[in-house]
Amino acid sequence: MEVNITKALSVCKSLMKDIEKWGCLKQTGVSLRYMMEFGSAPTHKNLLISAQFLHKELPIRIARRAIELHSLPHGLSLMPPVLKVRDWYLDSFRDLISFPEIKNMDDEKEFTEMIKAIKVRHNNVVPTMALGVQQLKIISEDPDKIDEFLDRFYMSRIGIRMLIGQHVELHNPNPPPNRVGYIHTKLSPVNVARNASEDARSMCYREYGTAPDVNIYGDPDFTFPYVPAHLHLMVFELVKNSLRAVQERFMDSDKIAPPIRIIIADGIEDVTIKVSDEGGGIPRSGLSKIFTYLYSTARNSVDEYENCDLGITSNVTMAGNGYGLPICRLYARYFGGDLQVISMEGYGK
Repeated sequence: MEVNITKALSVCKSLMKDIEKWGCLKQTGVSLRYMMEFGSAPTHKNLLISAQFLHKELPIRIARRAIELHSLPHGLSLMPPVLKVRDWYLDSFRDLISFPEIKNMDDEKEFTEMIKAIKVRHNNVVPTMALGVQQLKIISEDPDKIDEFLDRFYMSRIGIRMLIGQHVELHNPNPPPNRVGYIHTKLSPVNVARNASEDARSMCYREYGTAPDVNIYGDPDFTFPYVPAHLHLMVFELVKNSLRAVQERFMDSDKIAPPIRIIIADGIEDVTIKVSDEGGGIPRSGLSKIFTYLYSTARNSVDEYENCDLGITSNVTMAGNGYGLPICRLYARYFGGDLQVISMEGYGK
């Protein structure tokens, strides 16, 4: 028994040494433009280059997060959900560094299957971390250091899943039109807004038995290159929040609930999507808290999610998890955008 324990501790120390070594290496940024150009011709040579790059890049990114998960402030590292997430990162790091050098397409195919499994293993990271953070609320009400860590952690997760997903999708022998892996080269924000709004309204119907209308204003022929799942997530979350605010404000009123408005503008430098409502707005005292992971304007507590990938699941509630807006802002910032909230208390946003 003592021999087995000593051996396990030795393996753990050895693994931590490797993690510290890889975590000191510099990670490589990959732009949307580069992914589009590189993935436009997914030849065997390009797939091999992509796999070789991920074989070196993913351990660096995963090691950095594993190191942080060991030394979080306010005792967050000791929360059972956080320990579970840490184990997922340790397992994934171990899988990656133990995989041999990728020399041919057989190696590449085997590597691709492994990183697909890693992506699945990490599906529930966001809700699991949220459970740990919510448990921490009993211990600490100071969110600053926790927010800084979670912003880095979730942003890194977005990047890891984007890199893996892009590589895996490049294997699709029959990609949809105008697709380069995860990226849609001619994405219609009007269509995405329409689909995301319908998903949010369906959820609102399930929760309240009715749902305000959503009016969309913009050129239906306008397109731009972007990741559909990312844009859908952001619009879905914003519309969901607006629907909840309007529904709860007018549910006991004789007045008809006013519609949510989505305005899409194609600027010289930016594509802007504005979601506005008449849900009463957010008090000024609450505006500084809406992007912290320890705050929610809703009454619901964190639920356990299943099969969570980008944040939308069949089990998701209308609100109350405290990480919808912060996560959406990270998705917006991942490719250089941003998410801003301007509120008029007593009216809406």
